[in-house]
Amino acid sequence: MKKIYALIFILTGLAFQLEAQTIRGVVKDTGQTIIGATVSVAGQKQRVGTDANGRFELRLTAPGTYQISVSYIGYQSLQKTVTVAADEIKELEFILSADATLLSDVVVLGSRSAPRSYLDTPVPVDVVDIKRLTQSAPQISLNQILNFVAPSFTSNVLSLTDATDHIDPASLRGLGPDQVLVLVNGKRRHTTSVININGSLGKGSVGTDLNAIPTSAIKRVEILRDGAAAQYGSDAIAGVINIILNDNVNQLTSSVTTGGFTGKHADGLDGETVQANVNYGVALTEKGGFLNLSGSFDYRNFASRTTPYRGVIYTDYNNPTLYPTPKGVDITNAELALRGQSREDFVPNIGQSRNRGGTMFFNSVIPVAHEAEIYAFGGLNYRNGTSTAFYRTPRQLTQNVATIYPNGFLPQIVTNNLDQSFALGIRGKLGQWKTDFSNSFGRNVVELQTINSVNASMLAASPTSFESGGYDFAQNTTNLDFSRFFENTLSGLNVAFGLENRIEHYQINPGEEASYVNYGNALNVGTDATGKPILIPDPKGNVPTRFAPNGAAFSGGAQGFPGISKDNLTNASRNSIAAYADVELNFTEKFLVDGALRFENYSDFGSTVNGKIASRYKFSDMFLLRGAFSTGFRAPSLHQRYFNATSTVFIDGAFVESGTFSNDSRVAQLLGIPKLKEETSTSYSLGFTSNIGKFKFTVDGYLIEIKNRVIYTGQFSGSNAATASPQDKEIYNLLRQANATTARFFANAIDTRTKGIDAVVTYSTPLGLGVLRADLAGTVTKTEIINDIHASPLLVGKENIYLDNASRILIERVTPRLKANLTLDYSVKDWNMFLRNVYFGKVSQPTNVVANEQELTGRVITDLGVGYNLTKSLKITLGANNIFDVYPAQLLLGSQGTSGILYPNQAPQFGFLGRYVFTRLALNF
Repeated sequence: MKKIYALIFILTGLAFQLEAQTIRGVVKDTGQTIIGATVSVAGQKQRVGTDANGRFELRLTAPGTYQISVSYIGYQSLQKTVTVAADEIKELEFILSADATLLSDVVVLGSRSAPRSYLDTPVPVDVVDIKRLTQSAPQISLNQILNFVAPSFTSNVLSLTDATDHIDPASLRGLGPDQVLVLVNGKRRHTTSVININGSLGKGSVGTDLNAIPTSAIKRVEILRDGAAAQYGSDAIAGVINIILNDNVNQLTSSVTTGGFTGKHADGLDGETVQANVNYGVALTEKGGFLNLSGSFDYRNFASRTTPYRGVIYTDYNNPTLYPTPKGVDITNAELALRGQSREDFVPNIGQSRNRGGTMFFNSVIPVAHEAEIYAFGGLNYRNGTSTAFYRTPRQLTQNVATIYPNGFLPQIVTNNLDQSFALGIRGKLGQWKTDFSNSFGRNVVELQTINSVNASMLAASPTSFESGGYDFAQNTTNLDFSRFFENTLSGLNVAFGLENRIEHYQINPGEEASYVNYGNALNVGTDATGKPILIPDPKGNVPTRFAPNGAAFSGGAQGFPGISKDNLTNASRNSIAAYADVELNFTEKFLVDGALRFENYSDFGSTVNGKIASRYKFSDMFLLRGAFSTGFRAPSLHQRYFNATSTVFIDGAFVESGTFSNDSRVAQLLGIPKLKEETSTSYSLGFTSNIGKFKFTVDGYLIEIKNRVIYTGQFSGSNAATASPQDKEIYNLLRQANATTARFFANAIDTRTKGIDAVVTYSTPLGLGVLRADLAGTVTKTEIINDIHASPLLVGKENIYLDNASRILIERVTPRLKANLTLDYSVKDWNMFLRNVYFGKVSQPTNVVANEQELTGRVITDLGVGYNLTKSLKITLGANNIFDVYPAQLLLGSQGTSGILYPNQAPQFGFLGRYVFTRLALNF
């Protein structure tokens, strides 16, 4: 018994001795505690990390004087000398200062281990400091900011693309908008409900609406330029964009930016814009809890860049008193003079649509227990936009009702875009494992109206505005993630694994009947006693009964944007379940290998397994070699599987009513259009980084091969000619029932290869009394279609329709193959000067007419901004985008058409609106 008491006494003494000299404390910045900071004791191997409350504890074996160091990437390290007596517990507080030059280098994307510098990552990652750019750059929307700062990123304001005019699809490395995955705070963000069915960048794809997130809510953007489907799932073929939200507290930042276009084509000042931003964060607890709130208001006016209407506006049918029997003779000039009009009264607004909108976003973290915290973020965005279709001139007798619009009309498409997102999660530690359980919900609803229009088949009874229906897409993603760092396995091993469940829902909501019905159609049910046909009014009938003065049948549905028919009603859902594992092993401090494997099962097409391996070797602090190989996939979107509608599209100077049919439709069966399956990809990358004093370099080459890539086909049509085949006659009748003359589909039709090189150089140095930062970045990329077109036997001889020339150009040559920018940012005392030159390389205009094929040469666009701090809290900035008023090459006359589209709206380089001048007033305190 005495031995037992002695043992207890010894153990108690040892325990007391272990607790006797203890240093405890908290690490924070000016507003919140810091999780994961490293606390170490100089001269000893003892090292700990701060917990979910920012706290740490060091147990010392003997009393004495120690130097305690604290470090965290993106902050300046801090040291304190502490003397600890025997049996003493010392309490410390470390307040770290953020280092702007370091924060811009921090990367969390592409790895589930600790954050690291972008120069140390095994795959290329760009870090875009949104806060810095929004102080000086002319651009105010996220898409446009990234377009001018990240060479591998392409996005432009579109025109004549219906609801897409207000979304601005984005491309990474020249691939489709749906081949880049967007995350917010590391969580998957939902896509828009709108599918791009017009002939623009991203034709046939569904992207993420980046403009729904206000720049005031964004701290930085990380762009991973490498395949990452094995890590993050579907869509991450070209790369991943991760938007990190603001987390600052006790600081109010606000700004108002106003501007407009003043180039040679502007009407004085047009396309006026106003954006107001505000951000404020409050500390919720003493242990690091915070709530950061952001808001914005956007106002944008029309801007048009067209020439006067060139075609026939009036014929003798519009003024039959001039001729005894109208024959369609052109009387435009005489009639314009008679009515006091000019050709400039008959052009659409081609350039920039009208937009009004507002956004609210929040980001919050609340510690709830030791090493555990709840986090939440999300937002609400609403935009009301108005775009225009082509002018319906009086001579278009079948599309107009002269008693309503004697001078024709310009249809307008009103888009009400509501975007919602909310994410909630809890993260902390279970034993030695970091855990993160979260649920993210996102929804996008677009409702459409067609105004200043007419349903010609209703004659004088037609309304002039229509509820045209809309789209609704919702996505719910649940994640459970685990990770652990094993410090004593070689030079460190990080193991991560997790599960994901995603549910998606897609709806197409029909419009009012008058928006899509042709009331002049009838069904022939036989003949009467005199041999005359017996006709019963039926919108799906194939016999027209209402004719314009020239003898042609009146068109049905709203002009400009035919409404969505009740036959297009869609209500579809699917779910996917995924499991992944990610292992990152540091064989030595210089040599790292990262491997990932992901299994994913979709309820609508099956399972897929993808993997990735990446590595980097750090030869020295000045040079690092890196490379990666991965397989990837993209699940066809619900939109691509189920979208069906009729729309007006502009093709080679003319517009047609084109119907989109799902792959299980009768029309698709007649043509042999197969069912959709996933795209698969193989990606390779190899590059290096270098840190030579004030210079930092990254150069990376890549190769991406995609199989079974989904395209949006060309225009198929039927025929009712006497010699037509039964197949073509049935197709003709099915198209007529849909108020369409052509049919298009989504299909896994092609394989593509994309290859290129990205290079980035940054330089920062004191200069005179200020600091100069220079960034030079460039990309050279090429996408080409390889192998044979995947066509069914029924499509033999129609391959050039299945993949028409315009679609081929949109895939291969519509984004710049060469793009580079040089940015100089100089700050001295109260002044800041910003100068940027961006070279947008050549692109090609999509067309199916050989005579209209055109290569548009490259251009250099110059941005300038000059800022001055009026007070410590108030700053004014003046400047311009495209200060030299540069425009793309003008389109050939055949591509311009009669409506006078002067510049390419389908081949985006940098836009075609000319010089934009702006003033920004910013308040910070």
